[in-house]
Amino acid sequence: MSESNTPRQENEAEPERPETLDDEVVLDVALDTADGAMAPSVIPATSQGGQIPHAAGGSVFRQIVTGNAMVSVLSVLLAIVLGGILMAVTNPKVAETAGYFFAQPGDMLTEVFRPYVALVQGAIFNWAGADAAAQLYPITETLTVSTPLILAGLGVALAFRAGLFNIGAQGQIIFGALFGAYVGFTWHLPFLVHLLLVIVAGFVGGAVWGGVVGLLKARTGAHEVIVTIMLNYIANFLLLFLLTTPAFQRKGSTNPISPFLDQTALFPELLGPQFRLHAGFLLAVLATVFVWWLLKRSTLGFEFRAVGANQSAARTAGINVPRAVILVMAIAGALAGLAGIAQVSGTEKYLSGGVAASIGFDAITVALLGRSTPWGTFFAGLLFGAFRAGGVAMQAETQTPIDIVLVIQSLIVLFIAAPPLVRAIFGLNPRKKKKATGGPGSGTIPSGKIESGAATA
Repeated sequence: MSESNTPRQENEAEPERPETLDDEVVLDVALDTADGAMAPSVIPATSQGGQIPHAAGGSVFRQIVTGNAMVSVLSVLLAIVLGGILMAVTNPKVAETAGYFFAQPGDMLTEVFRPYVALVQGAIFNWAGADAAAQLYPITETLTVSTPLILAGLGVALAFRAGLFNIGAQGQIIFGALFGAYVGFTWHLPFLVHLLLVIVAGFVGGAVWGGVVGLLKARTGAHEVIVTIMLNYIANFLLLFLLTTPAFQRKGSTNPISPFLDQTALFPELLGPQFRLHAGFLLAVLATVFVWWLLKRSTLGFEFRAVGANQSAARTAGINVPRAVILVMAIAGALAGLAGIAQVSGTEKYLSGGVAASIGFDAITVALLGRSTPWGTFFAGLLFGAFRAGGVAMQAETQTPIDIVLVIQSLIVLFIAAPPLVRAIFGLNPRKKKKATGGPGSGTIPSGKIESGAATA
């Protein structure tokens, strides 16, 4: 055995370890050479399997700004800034006031920021409202619009954590709404019992439609993206067909809409009849807590995360991967089905062909922005709900097309998909190398130790 592989003597002083190792290349060398005590191996540490852990050092601020949460926040900020530039360039009033900018700069700045001021006024607080109800109405609309986005986003995020791309939230919303609405307008029961049965029906409807995907994935290997996209079309056209049948179409109407749900099947209003905010928002909060508990505190959630991290390793550890795939897709579909219940028992109060709108597809963006975490998805849903609620007021007050909201959402997705770009723009790239100083805390390994180890090989 070579001298370089012999253990250190007890009286030999340990080399001083660097406080921080921001450079991953330097960290690889440190792991490969035991901080310079041994010669570099023929096969580098990075090629010996497994993921090299990041150094534990560094300030809390650095860990935050280089983490996923900060990337999401900065992605939103960049999208808002670029959206504002786009609105300013296409606004004729901005061009008009730019002609005398140096004489009265306030006029141009007012026109530049006016759309976003209207957006905030329509989404959070209307300070120009005549009374307290008018002033608080925007925030209640944001919460109302956010409810189905949060529930569907949780379904997408949960599947993401298990390594599955649940693109089928749209169809799962439809099936949840279909099951729940049928129970709501055909059964006549006391209030609490009826509402609970509607919720359970929506849960089951979404679980069935999502479970089909999981079953096909687990048993046949069918790709979940293709299956969910096809099932979205099937659910949509099945809904349109059923709304033309006597079992679902409202009597005396030629439109493809269902009868109104019984009052006992509706979510109660939280702040009175002047607001649309209903108890479905509380259901979204409970669903968020449930998903957090499932992923962080339950054995089943651990299995989901293990399967998402590495199916082969999970199978080796004794986890039933097909069972986990079926269950996670069923639960994800059930959460999306609850979004359908929020629509038919909360906002719309009847079933129509547009019950899902674009909620299922927006839920994908919500889950991405929330980094597939329960509370991240919750707050991302609130943000997108604010965009939707405020976009209407922005268009009404400033004649800014509401499509600009879709542009901002698309930019958010673009930046989320490119974290290195976001970090580079703000100068937060953790891979940026520091100059080698050879001292402690510099992120380098003293060259003398490596050379001495190599010489003894």
